[in-house]
Amino acid sequence: MTDTRPAGEGRAGSAAAVALAALLLCLAALAARWPGVAMYDTISQYEQALSGDFEDWHPPIMARTWALLIHVWPGTPPFLILQQALWWGGLGLLAAALARTGRSGAAWAVLAVGAFPLFVGWDTVVLKDAQLASCLVAATGLAAHVRFAGRGLPRWAAGAILVLLAYATLVRGNAVFATVPLGLALFGWLGVRAWWTRGALMLAAILAVLVVGPLINHGVLQARSSKVERTLPLYDVVGIAHHARLPDVPGAEPGQWREGERKACYTPYFWNPYGMPSQCEPLGDAIAFHYPSGGPIIKLWLRLVVTHPVAWAEHRLRHFNSNIRFLVGTGEADAAPPAGSEKNEVGLGAPPSAAGKALVGAAAFVAVTPLGWPVTWLALAIALLGAVREVRSPVAALGATLAFSAIVMSASYGVVSIASDLRYHLWSMVASALALVLLVSADALDRRRWRIGVALVTAICLIGIAARVVLPPEPYPYPVFGRLSGAA
Repeated sequence: MTDTRPAGEGRAGSAAAVALAALLLCLAALAARWPGVAMYDTISQYEQALSGDFEDWHPPIMARTWALLIHVWPGTPPFLILQQALWWGGLGLLAAALARTGRSGAAWAVLAVGAFPLFVGWDTVVLKDAQLASCLVAATGLAAHVRFAGRGLPRWAAGAILVLLAYATLVRGNAVFATVPLGLALFGWLGVRAWWTRGALMLAAILAVLVVGPLINHGVLQARSSKVERTLPLYDVVGIAHHARLPDVPGAEPGQWREGERKACYTPYFWNPYGMPSQCEPLGDAIAFHYPSGGPIIKLWLRLVVTHPVAWAEHRLRHFNSNIRFLVGTGEADAAPPAGSEKNEVGLGAPPSAAGKALVGAAAFVAVTPLGWPVTWLALAIALLGAVREVRSPVAALGATLAFSAIVMSASYGVVSIASDLRYHLWSMVASALALVLLVSADALDRRRWRIGVALVTAICLIGIAARVVLPPEPYPYPVFGRLSGAA
């Protein structure tokens, strides 16, 4: 039977269908992971919310917000509901906007991205990384809701997007590398046209946020200093000392550095051994944390980077490789979302449901495939952006924006990262997947360049698979490059 309904009516019905599907998926995610999963970071922030004693080791905006929510509903449920409302609300708005333009296939693909086990598995953990991703997904959906209809951003939408971007920027220390590119693009780069001027504007905005952020944390949010800003210099200092084979490190007692090397304190995976009492905390304290101010460690850091640039570059490249999970062995840690909350004394979490276990099981399976490697999604975003032939339509423009935000965020881990948890890449992976849907649906990719891009992504996946076959599995927390670089 031929459908005689007007095209507009059919599109409206398709938009309503995907919006309803988003609501149902939201309810399913809430039911599967209720009342929310709490990790170590989550528990620490909740304890601050209960005590009113805030510090900046984790960005205090989440703990401050939680302190307000406690008066309405204690525990993880309010944040779980908020995260899922933002996640599925943003995806629902994006999908419905696509459906209204006649792209019903792309609309359903957007919901499939949201329901991908690895993505929704991490987004149902009450955690700053999930809140960052949820806020940016919601901002993307709002922009699509207006822009795909051919309208400019009204004040209410612009205000809501700014609030989401501001919270996302404050909720994670390096979120600025995702939020600034996304925000500038959503607001038309403030009228700037030339690519090099846009690059300068983005860099200036990132630097400004990095300066202002601590002032907000300590001044407005009244968080005391935990010296967290010293972890990056500490990690780079020990990385340089390890790769340059320095006999000692300023600040450490005679022989202390050599003992740290003998114990394999350094690992490209993360800085944590230097902060763990059971491992190498005395060495980390001696180098970075015993100083009353950050001056000595900052000066030491800059001096070693200048005097040993090759060692610094090797340290950074090896960590970046670990971070994006490219040339590594099997047994990668911190990949799948947790099934249940960590043990705590503040009443967070509950035993995981059967549905929650099934979701985490599916996420764990995906995490060891190329679809669970950040390097795959980074390569995809680069391939997409390199293949874009035009961004005249709002759909194509948003797709290019998401790919760009994903690239800048993932690339930043080559310089400012101190750990390799998969959850750090949640937004980048989701943004890359959504960019693929939008750019393909808008027919905005040059076919020749896109074929080259697909070949690049395929090669990256095959090389990653070969590495996992050839390189030996490593027990947590020491990945393969610790052994290759001479760690005992």
